[in-house]
Amino acid sequence: MESIISDSYAVHFNESAFDALNTTLAENKYSIIYILVDENTHEYCLAPFMGEISGDYVFEIIEIASGEINKTIDTCVGVWEALSDLGADRKSLLINLGGGVLTDLGGFVASTFKRGIDFINVPTTLLSMVDASVGGKTGVDLGLLKNQIGVINQPVMVLIIPPFLDTLEERQITSGFAEMLKHGLIRNQGYWKQLKEVSGLSDMKAHIFKSVQIKNEVVLKDPTEQNLRKVLNYGHTLGHAIESYFLEHKDQELLLHGEAIAIGMILEGFLSYKTCNLPLKELEDIKTTFLNYFDKVIFSDDDIDHILELLKYDKKNSHGRINFVLLTTIGKTAIDVQIPQELFKEAFAYYME
Repeated sequence: MESIISDSYAVHFNESAFDALNTTLAENKYSIIYILVDENTHEYCLAPFMGEISGDYVFEIIEIASGEINKTIDTCVGVWEALSDLGADRKSLLINLGGGVLTDLGGFVASTFKRGIDFINVPTTLLSMVDASVGGKTGVDLGLLKNQIGVINQPVMVLIIPPFLDTLEERQITSGFAEMLKHGLIRNQGYWKQLKEVSGLSDMKAHIFKSVQIKNEVVLKDPTEQNLRKVLNYGHTLGHAIESYFLEHKDQELLLHGEAIAIGMILEGFLSYKTCNLPLKELEDIKTTFLNYFDKVIFSDDDIDHILELLKYDKKNSHGRINFVLLTTIGKTAIDVQIPQELFKEAFAYYME
């Protein structure tokens, strides 16, 4: 499979990924190669990954705890200290082997350690392959507020190895599929129709390349999210608020990122119908499709009030206004849309009815 070329790096797939990695390691003569893992990728992915590396290099393994709850500055401090204790210098390399939490955090750690060292991302979840693999967004959460601290900085390369997906439970796979469905909604109606027919992991694997390609096309036109790149946030304004709310309330079952974003895409589909003339038939299609893959969550009035309060922290806000990305039709978007307050609860009511 051909590689996808971004502005300053490439996304490599399957066996060509290891060829590209081995060439880069041989050419750059890094002082020490650090591999950042969590407990899951340490157990299931590290050995097969290292088994594909040819050459004689010095490796050090750094492990962090998995999960969004650990995507924090405190975790970064631990990794920075480990790098320092293990003798990292500016000619070191950090390979981030894990899901979106780990690649976001690892990219931020590398971008700031000694004012920046090289890093390579090896996403191991479907979510991170189709979302975090392109764009150079790195960072961590501020308390329970998503992605408040970070920088945009590009990796040396991204390696996508689909067999790593075989180690995941079905819930994690479905979570990642939400972002693939988003790519169809915001850019390509034909792709949306294809994805609606997907059944099972093998089908999803076959569409990873297309999703990465769509995201890359957007990012190349607007690398620092001044305009077009905002479309990638469809479903994320309310979705991130929902995700943060469930992180905060330990009495409720934690929602994975894709599960929260799926709800956000239905809610923001309703807002699109009300404010941007999204056809009702398309709104119903969006709701039905997501509820085919994701269980419905019931929100109390108190839940909704707390979620709406979190909207004021969304990183897309400006000048005190909450900005939404909405759909005018499947495949086309409107950006920086403001919503009348009374429509938010109507959107939740529509989702739950």
